[in-house]
Amino acid sequence: MHNFDLTLKDLNNFFPENFSEEQKAKAKTIFLKELSLSCHKFYGGKMATVPKAGIYGFNWFNVWYTPGVSKISTTIRDNNDASFELTNRGNLVAVVSDSTRVLGDGDCTPSGGLGVMEGKAFLMKYLGGVDGVALCINSKNAKGEHDPDKIIEFVKMLEPSFGAVNLEDISQPNCFKVLDTLREECNIPVWHDDAQGTGSVTLAGLINALRVAGKEMKNVKIVFYGAGASNTTISRLILKDGADPGKVVMFDTKGSLNKKRKDIEADKAFYRKWEICQATNPSCIEDIETALTGADVLIALSRPGPDVIKTSWIQKMAKKSIIFACANPVPEIYPYAAKEAGAYIIATGRGDFPNQVNNSMGFPGILKGALMVRARKITDEMAITAAYSMANFAMKKGLNPDYIMPTMEETEVFAQEAADVATQAVKQGVARIQLTHQQVYDTTLREIKEARDILNLLMKENFVKKPDMTLIETAVKKAVDGVK
Repeated sequence: MHNFDLTLKDLNNFFPENFSEEQKAKAKTIFLKELSLSCHKFYGGKMATVPKAGIYGFNWFNVWYTPGVSKISTTIRDNNDASFELTNRGNLVAVVSDSTRVLGDGDCTPSGGLGVMEGKAFLMKYLGGVDGVALCINSKNAKGEHDPDKIIEFVKMLEPSFGAVNLEDISQPNCFKVLDTLREECNIPVWHDDAQGTGSVTLAGLINALRVAGKEMKNVKIVFYGAGASNTTISRLILKDGADPGKVVMFDTKGSLNKKRKDIEADKAFYRKWEICQATNPSCIEDIETALTGADVLIALSRPGPDVIKTSWIQKMAKKSIIFACANPVPEIYPYAAKEAGAYIIATGRGDFPNQVNNSMGFPGILKGALMVRARKITDEMAITAAYSMANFAMKKGLNPDYIMPTMEETEVFAQEAADVATQAVKQGVARIQLTHQQVYDTTLREIKEARDILNLLMKENFVKKPDMTLIETAVKKAVDGVK
């Protein structure tokens, strides 16, 4: 009935021909959720631990464990950096979350985030050749409040075992303190993918969208809708890359960010938002429609849609307007509706629409590059370098309004990112070791291929079993029923 290769075309063809574009979009969301649930039950999750060294007889346990491994312990004792080459630490990332802001679903309890964190580890391995471990923690203190200091302490305690830390789905304002503290106090990269990762890929998409539209960063008027960890960091990177702060307006749930927002100024935990209040919107524009009148770009990371972004807003924007509607799992406006309202380029976080601006295009390559040169941190400059790496890779393929970003199928982009990020780390003096651009590129590409070959072999030999086709058929039925 249906194909396991869930391409965009396949998804559109799953549903009745008389479905409208809106019905198809809703049905796809239901279908993907239902199929995800049934497949996670089928496999019991997505990740497992397997050895990377061989057993050539049972005496090899004396090499991999006691007494031989004693030499590893004493060698690392005398030089802690040896742990990066004598253990898997040099290619191992802790994916840490307290699950208080999981996608568009809010606080899911600590273990509720495990599916997302395992997914992050899955993508790291398949797209970047990086090993990841999902670690969802309880960040509540004795008062029952989510305490950023507990996350900070946890990450500091696990630092000796990992080469990098990927923070994920931590609610604001805690996410600001956690990231900024750990970036400075840890001696390995601590990366908040909802913030820096989304910032890097969004900047990449914007760079190319402006190229297609024939506009320049310094001249465009940009409106940000949503002021969480993602959009506050996106705006910081975009401003650092040359956007005019006088032409930037950001909105949160209470209105625009500006120097009159005493509520933000008074709450020291929201210091990142107060920085934006001071730096942007000098005219103190208060309402979204005024802000969008003549605007070139709207970047929304707010709440799941549809109809969060109104078509009437888009109609007020400048010619060749650019819309990023990146709420998950449903964008603030569906692409077809944005195009009908006059948008020239529309991007979302979804892989079943053109122009997916999703941090999965960034973090595998960025983390791999940082790990390879044993970087102590990932700087904003490294994130911007990754953005240009993605953008330039896509530009060489040929840009158009429906192709502003590389896709996950374009494997070389991750190796290119890794090499560019590693080179920038060396340049900034945050790398422990120096490797050439070519060394990082070649090694990354080889290890990505190895990771995929291993999975393909497991699938071929039926150690990773193929789900029954009825799982897809059942998900399709639930999706159609859910729309009707």
